[in-house]
Amino acid sequence: MSNCIFCKIINKEIPSAVVYEDEKVMAFKDINPVAPVHVLIVPKMHIGSIKELTEENAGILADIHLAAKKIAQELGIYEKGFRLINNCGEDAGQTVFHLHYHLIGGKSLGAKII
Repeated sequence: MSNCIFCKIINKEIPSAVVYEDEKVMAFKDINPVAPVHVLIVPKMHIGSIKELTEENAGILADIHLAAKKIAQELGIYEKGFRLINNCGEDAGQTVFHLHYHLIGGKSLGAKII
């Protein structure tokens, strides 16, 4: 999508601190981190949100989750724990309409969700 900021990052039109990349997924540091580790994991294919998943493209969720596991290991948060969050829709706080997950860790996040 031409004016999607995440698509521009994927296409290297906007520089970003990439921490992981494979043929289907890219992950980069969030510019407004809420914890010592705060990475965004995005599919390289533009999918607006979970609401746009189909039987044909739903496999990307497994790719994202496997990437999250690898990234958590590489960034040293795997053993103590991490949070993987997806906001779906405006009321949920989604501000960039390209499917993405927040991988957050590096400190105690507690049990409270919101």
